[in-house]
Amino acid sequence: MYAFENFYLDCIVKLGAAFLCGLLLGLERKRRFHSVGMRTLILISISSMLMGIISYTMADLGAVKGDPTRIAAGVVTGIGFIGGGAIMHLGMNIKGLTSAAIIWAACAMGLACGIGAYFIVAITLVAALLCLILLGIAESHLFPAEKTKCLTIVYSEIIVDIMKIEQIIEDANFVQRDMDITTSMESNETVLRFIVKIPKTYNLLFLTSDLKKLGSLKKLALTDS
Repeated sequence: MYAFENFYLDCIVKLGAAFLCGLLLGLERKRRFHSVGMRTLILISISSMLMGIISYTMADLGAVKGDPTRIAAGVVTGIGFIGGGAIMHLGMNIKGLTSAAIIWAACAMGLACGIGAYFIVAITLVAALLCLILLGIAESHLFPAEKTKCLTIVYSEIIVDIMKIEQIIEDANFVQRDMDITTSMESNETVLRFIVKIPKTYNLLFLTSDLKKLGSLKKLALTDS
């Protein structure tokens, strides 16, 4: 027989714990407008919880021979495919790495709930939420430049002051990562392409106005590639 006196009550408690983990992690993702949300993480967490119960219950009942933890190992391996689906490559940026990590965490917490390891689930959940919320706020202040973009500047002249252009870009809170210059004698143009990290909020009109002061600005573009 099953080791616990009340198998059904034990399953309900574990289900509630796994549901709560998925719910709280999902709320954090939805608050940041990510595609991975409450329903996805709740389903991952409670499904992993079920696999955890099945794994050690079969071992407890002697229903399987060999290593019963192979079920849990299979869950951990399989969840990687779902996590991989959350990662997207958008231009020069990669999005979804944190969501993929949260999927992994929800799976681990669900498995832990399945075997009744509530203490480690609780401290892991608190640590994960603190990491996501508090460190997310800290990162936005310490590292305001988030997305990588291609800044293209075209002047209708060959001679331009590159150092002043770089200073204007820096004053706009853009972090320069790389630069490429092309000069065309036929069209009498200078094309500068900067790979920059941009902050969440920026004013392209002010940047355009400052760059116009350095010469005949023909084009200014901020793109993903």
